[in-house]
Amino acid sequence: MNSKELFWTKLKRVIRTGFFNFWRNGTVSLASVLVMMVTLIVIGLISFSGAILDTTLAQLRDKIDIHVTFVPGATEGEIFEIKQNLESLPEVLLVTYTSREEALAIFKENNANEPSVLAALDELGENPLGAILNIKARDPSQYASVAEFLESVNTLSEGSISIIDRINYFQNKVAIDKLTSIIATADRLGFVLTIFLAVISMLISFNTIRLTIYIAKDEISVMRLVGASTTYIQGPFVVVGVIYGIIAGLLTLIIFLPITYWLGIATEEFFDSFNIFSYYLRHILEITFIIMVSGVLIGAASSLLAIRKYLKV
Repeated sequence: MNSKELFWTKLKRVIRTGFFNFWRNGTVSLASVLVMMVTLIVIGLISFSGAILDTTLAQLRDKIDIHVTFVPGATEGEIFEIKQNLESLPEVLLVTYTSREEALAIFKENNANEPSVLAALDELGENPLGAILNIKARDPSQYASVAEFLESVNTLSEGSISIIDRINYFQNKVAIDKLTSIIATADRLGFVLTIFLAVISMLISFNTIRLTIYIAKDEISVMRLVGASTTYIQGPFVVVGVIYGIIAGLLTLIIFLPITYWLGIATEEFFDSFNIFSYYLRHILEITFIIMVSGVLIGAASSLLAIRKYLKV
């Protein structure tokens, strides 16, 4: 028998022994799979939490903008020139234009229940409002540079009178800075929480598989006495760990279906159109890959670490 045939023969024996050990220790295997499921459910919940956090932060970002209000005498040509300059900035995502007439219509709609305000407006006999540019930056932290740009560019009309009446960034600066800080903190907290839960999950799986190896310590001692290699001894336990991961992964994916379906309407109402069940179905391949690979890696790695550290192989 050549070396290649010997390798495949040993591999088949290792896999067969791994499956035998899995079925032989049925109670321990069931407990290990259940614990592994807890681990993978936590990993899945981390994925769902990340999606919810990203959606929430995106909604907060969409609510942040700055308005540039122009004097009533500013011409459309002058305003559109500034609009084009803003759109050329890498920090700017979108610039929308609201004409004087549209601004007046919006003002009347917002003050429909204030007859005194509307009466005062009618007494003026003309539209006192200027056109508006609504600016959305790619990131809330970039609004400061956009506001600085607006102050630095030449925005003067004839007679050296500024055509910009007001930039509301300076009135909303505290709120924008606070929201920027909240977003940055949430990103850091999400990363730390992910690492923490992943470590806890790894420790749970590690201790469960260590119990399986402890039960088989007499068998391992015999294998060492007859000269079995370290790889040959470790192999069946790695196979068992991989089986735990595959079965736990499949069960976790199945369990997520009714759970996400049950939570779908609630999440859609609470998180403003984010339906966790729809998200699960849309990203089923990605989530399946994460869960299955995590299960296999955690099972195999935990087996290797447990047998090396606690049985001194």
